[in-house]
Amino acid sequence: MNRPSRLLIAALSAALATPAAATNGMRMIGFSPTQNAMGGVGVGATLDAGAVITNPAGLTELGRRLDLSLTWFKPSVEYKATGAPLPQGAFVMQPDTTIKSDRAGSPIPNVGAVIPLGGGLTAGIGAFGVGGMGVDYKANLYGGKTLTSYLNLRVAPAIAYKTCEWFSVGLALNASLAQMKYDVASGFGQQLHDTASSFGYGATLGVKLHPSTDVAVGAAYETKSTFQDFSFDVPAHQAPDGAGGTVSIPAGTDKLKFDQPAMLSGGVSWRVLPILLVAADVQWINWSDVMGKGQPKFQNMAPNGYTTTGAMPFNMSWDDQVVYKVGAEVQATPVIKLRAGFDYGKNPLRADRAFENIAFPAVAETHVTAGLGWDVMDSLAVNVAGMYAGKASIKGANAAYPNTGGQGLTSYETSMTQWSVDLGVGWKF
Repeated sequence: MNRPSRLLIAALSAALATPAAATNGMRMIGFSPTQNAMGGVGVGATLDAGAVITNPAGLTELGRRLDLSLTWFKPSVEYKATGAPLPQGAFVMQPDTTIKSDRAGSPIPNVGAVIPLGGGLTAGIGAFGVGGMGVDYKANLYGGKTLTSYLNLRVAPAIAYKTCEWFSVGLALNASLAQMKYDVASGFGQQLHDTASSFGYGATLGVKLHPSTDVAVGAAYETKSTFQDFSFDVPAHQAPDGAGGTVSIPAGTDKLKFDQPAMLSGGVSWRVLPILLVAADVQWINWSDVMGKGQPKFQNMAPNGYTTTGAMPFNMSWDDQVVYKVGAEVQATPVIKLRAGFDYGKNPLRADRAFENIAFPAVAETHVTAGLGWDVMDSLAVNVAGMYAGKASIKGANAAYPNTGGQGLTSYETSMTQWSVDLGVGWKF
């Protein structure tokens, strides 16, 4: 086995060992230190092997290279409930008290390789942590902890063809492995849904146009990634019957459909000066198709609206999201490049699904980024980046669940801040 193959396998193993995290909904803003330092741009500007994910058509511009990086991502999440206590002693804390998630930071490895084949063809392959989310509240309002964890690792082989000096087209095949675990509202008879895995597939088609030497325009369409159902084995248990008693629920299996959305992106880059590159992307993410009303769907729903194992159905009701990204790179010295960027996407959550927002708090919107690249030698560069997303919140109430008859807690507010640091190397060989 050659060295690049060993590195790829190591990256896969590390990505599955810890939950990934993300910032635009549940998706990372970029896929390398270079992209992340410039606000996540990568559709009109081809920066490194992260183009396998953002726009595979750009691979024809890179030459033979290997990019390795590690992101340390740390969200800080909290929520607060407002109103009267829940009836019948179901809550374990007083209203108006803030609870903080104990979830630790996550390492997210990325690796990508590009190999020109000749005749205008270039191949690429990469393994990337593309998204995830989760919380870990040791105590909550519902008589138990709230824990959620979702991660999505993608392996993407790609091919690109340069038809002429000013136009390229590229295709990546997206093979994904996702893992999910959650333990929510155990005080209401809900059961642990322990770690389950699911395989998914999709594709990304990209084009790249150079109308002039200094200007590039790109577009990419990523199909929906279709996943197998997550399968959770649920033990027999007792659950509230709604009349002050309990009912016996037999053991069973919950099957949950949890796909990832289609995306359409466009971008432009401009070499304003020999030492200055600016770029901007805009991206539409079709969250409503996979996380919209009544989504994600259990496949074993009972007539009472719950699953046959008594699990509470999801109703995330996410809206679609439009994300704007801008970035710049300055050649400050012959060997140092300074980078900065900005990413904004209005969060896709709805305030009237506040209960779900506690467990899946994708509320971050505004991200400021910066970094630098150091050309250690002609063939080797070291890249670092940092990202900070200031506090973002969403506040609202669920009318349907938990059903307190107007006597209990009436409003929930979920807040989040994020920061990350990236370290990577780019090797041209």
